[in-house]
Amino acid sequence: MDLPGAAHLVLAESVVPLDPEPAIFNAMLEGWARQQRVRFLKDETIARRLWLVQRFQAFSGLYPWQWTAEEIEAFFAGLRSGERPIAVSTARGYQMDLRLFLEYVCDRRYGWISLCEDRVGAVPQQLIDLDNSVGHASVFEGRPGRRPLTYDEVQALFDAADARVEDIRARGRKGGLAAQRDAAVLKTVYAFGLRRREAWGLDLGDFRRNPKLPQFGGHGGVFVRWGKSSRGGPPRRRTVLLVPEMDWILPVLEQWLTELRPLFNPGNHPALWVTERRGRINDRKLDAIFAAARDSAGLDPALDLHCLRHSYVTHLIEFDYPERFVQDQVGHAYASTTAIYSGVGDDYRNRMLLRALTSQNTDMWETPK
Repeated sequence: MDLPGAAHLVLAESVVPLDPEPAIFNAMLEGWARQQRVRFLKDETIARRLWLVQRFQAFSGLYPWQWTAEEIEAFFAGLRSGERPIAVSTARGYQMDLRLFLEYVCDRRYGWISLCEDRVGAVPQQLIDLDNSVGHASVFEGRPGRRPLTYDEVQALFDAADARVEDIRARGRKGGLAAQRDAAVLKTVYAFGLRRREAWGLDLGDFRRNPKLPQFGGHGGVFVRWGKSSRGGPPRRRTVLLVPEMDWILPVLEQWLTELRPLFNPGNHPALWVTERRGRINDRKLDAIFAAARDSAGLDPALDLHCLRHSYVTHLIEFDYPERFVQDQVGHAYASTTAIYSGVGDDYRNRMLLRALTSQNTDMWETPK
């Protein structure tokens, strides 16, 4: 069949390479890449999967038609050892990628089975199933250190970012303007509960006026165009409304847009966050910005930029916003995902307990009708 990724479309049947095994393997990788592209998977997803297959082949020294379950188990045993063992979720993702590759080459519609029989006398087999793969036993499998920041920790983080500006100026060094940008980025990420790529992709025209809250001016909401996608689909979009508890971000944005950003001379560039080279800031740079402020504030090194999003979810819940509202604000498809992000403090839980007790006592003394 002339399916994208079929063996005869990648490896000419009339050409016999001098070294057939690596030629067939490389053709399998190219065919798998084509098969994934027609499903609109991201280039980085395809590249990551190909890299993993190549890594396993280099580890085993064998080709797919020679692979065994023992080699796969030895591969993952090696990844679990050493100074930086992989996480459970990473292992599951790797196993899923290898399983998908084996599903592709074992699917007779693509012709790799018959080609391998003719040229190397052996065929690949599916080697990964429920019995030898990592199960999904827990809802949350992130690093234990990843958690929401407390209000004091958020304030300490922002204070450290602002202090860096003053320190650079006091030393007469370059970079003061970039440091002011970095502080504004961190505050915006928290104030709107953004993911890293969502903050990276913001343009000037993405801010919205909220007619219900005219006092917020043109920053009553932000239109997120680079939300997390799934199953090869486009980035999901949503509008995040600015809540009154976060209105302290308004003067920060106003100063950035009217005073600081023009000093970068961005011209007609639409990006909200720009660099000295008049381009959009690199999304990986946002991780470094957070890490620098975190270390200056003396916070836990396990915290990362995404923890600000966890903090946003937690604090909205503590502000007594309905769960559905919080879910829509952060763009989660399921309420269970939002629940994983939350980590309300003891003060909030005690308030809920006292509220419930007060309501119960009131009901007890109501006059019967």
